Amino acid sequence: MVSDEGFSPRYDLDRWTGVITKPGHKLEGTSIVDKVCFFPTAKGGIAAGWAFYDIKWKKIAPKAFIFGVTNPVMVQGAVFAGIPITEGWSPHPREVVKTGDWVRVDPARKSIEILRRA
Repeated sequence: MVSDEGFSPRYDLDRWTGVITKPGHKLEGTSIVDKVCFFPTAKGGIAAGWAFYDIKWKKIAPKAFIFGVTNPVMVQGAVFAGIPITEGWSPHPREVVKTGDWVRVDPARKSIEILRRA
């Protein structure tokens, strides 16, 4: 799933369904469950960190978060929850990946392998 808009797990997401429900968000109505999610920025503070654990515990978390830019609280929350998270890719994933593509992500090498195009 590729977004041109930032993401907050606390304010953009219904934490019971895993669907982006913030009115006006470009991905409103889209589920993040079991997807690799590409967002240009992470939004949120301390509450966003515990929200990652909440969605992981409810089994509605994505496979991974890939951000253009994130923050320490988001990283800490994702690591605590066991959700892979990374940032700072070049080129940015939204330049090479489209929503619906099947990908394999290697955060350590910052590589994305496209397995199947949408």
